[in-house]
Amino acid sequence: MKVTLFGATGLLGKTLMREWRGDELTAFGQPGADIRDARQVQRAVQQVCPEWIILAAAYTDVDGCESNQELAFAVNRDGAVNVANVAKQVGAKLLFLSTDYVFDGKKTSPYETDDPRNPQSVYGRSKAEGEIGLLELIPACCVVRTSWLFGTGGKCFPDTILRLAASRPSLDVVNDQRGSPTYVVDLARAIMQLCRKNASGIVHVTNAGECTWFEFAREIVRSAGLSTGVQPVSSQQMARPAPRPAYSVLSPKSLHSFVIEMPHWQDALRRYLVERAG
Repeated sequence: MKVTLFGATGLLGKTLMREWRGDELTAFGQPGADIRDARQVQRAVQQVCPEWIILAAAYTDVDGCESNQELAFAVNRDGAVNVANVAKQVGAKLLFLSTDYVFDGKKTSPYETDDPRNPQSVYGRSKAEGEIGLLELIPACCVVRTSWLFGTGGKCFPDTILRLAASRPSLDVVNDQRGSPTYVVDLARAIMQLCRKNASGIVHVTNAGECTWFEFAREIVRSAGLSTGVQPVSSQQMARPAPRPAYSVLSPKSLHSFVIEMPHWQDALRRYLVERAG
């Protein structure tokens, strides 16, 4: 199977390149394949004529999106449509990485794939509009929503907590936002399985279980054997430019329909710490 990946330099992209086995994977990142440039996308895809295109390229700085709206929509919506147009031209299947931020966070039970989108941030709106544009162009494309990504080789929450914990006696962490941490290794392996199963439609892919950022941080510190204190605070006390969903747990039913299971986030965290130490 020939696979083309856009977003090779990101946290997930690097992991997909490392984990993918048994298929012919061609990966592109900036500046060689800027998805905002339809001609660059076309050249990249026509080099390979893939059966699957994985679109992991995105502008994911949630707070940065608030002050760079044009860039957010140029990449996350218009860039995604550029890739979809080329996928349609060459007859390739398309898998698009999306986010829990397409929801408003007002539910108290896990979000299903058919729950209405109601993004509250620029980032969430740009990804939601990207989803809509892709599904209009290629109704059989696969939209993979995920959340709270972490892994080695890039910026992520556990890495930040461990760096701060090494120099501070105590950390304040938000305790009123609940979601599911997702290890990029597990996400990458799920993506590979979805492609091999010719998946289509919206699929929610996160590690099993849920927690708040405070509970996640406390487990990171404990698992790393550190004595740093972790204190719960409210979102108001840690104000950020972009609003975050208070609750964004994604239901695994859609993933289970493909007979794919994800490990618990605590198990994933243990493996991340081993990888990071090695």
